[in-house]
Amino acid sequence: MKPVDTIAACRTSHRLLLASLALLTDDDFRAPSLLARYSRGHVVTHIANKSSAHVLTFGGPAAGEIRQLHPDRYDPDLAADLGASRSAAELRSDLVQCFELLEATWDALDDILWDRLGMMAAGPRPSDWPSILVEGELSKRLRSFPDRADHAEILAWLLGRGPAPELTGLW
Repeated sequence: MKPVDTIAACRTSHRLLLASLALLTDDDFRAPSLLARYSRGHVVTHIANKSSAHVLTFGGPAAGEIRQLHPDRYDPDLAADLGASRSAAELRSDLVQCFELLEATWDALDDILWDRLGMMAAGPRPSDWPSILVEGELSKRLRSFPDRADHAEILAWLLGRGPAPELTGLW
């Protein structure tokens, strides 16, 4: 089922971000952000790149594919570096286009396809993953875990009396 409330919240957030960027100049986008090594231009480029990656991932269900958010060896810092020095107008325009395409992709995805899978990567090491991602994904994965292995093997592993069970199926 399409997550209508979540989509509405995302649309609102997109509009708020775009409004907050509307008056920034080229120099403003070159200024440091609160993220180490990232200017504001880096942050906007990263958000645009992530939105574009989500468009590709959300296209997977209709094509009968499970798509990965980013290709192997994708370097988000390098990708942000490549777009960060663009003009304020170019940065804003790119972000507007990426948000419009992402929102159109959400609108076009059939209700019955919203429970399909996509492969996400939250950082190079689990220690880099934000807690909100870890807690949200862990609860989803744990709900389906009993269906992916023999229950006795799962219990033996959890009790420290056996190896990790062989998992079947996709998440």
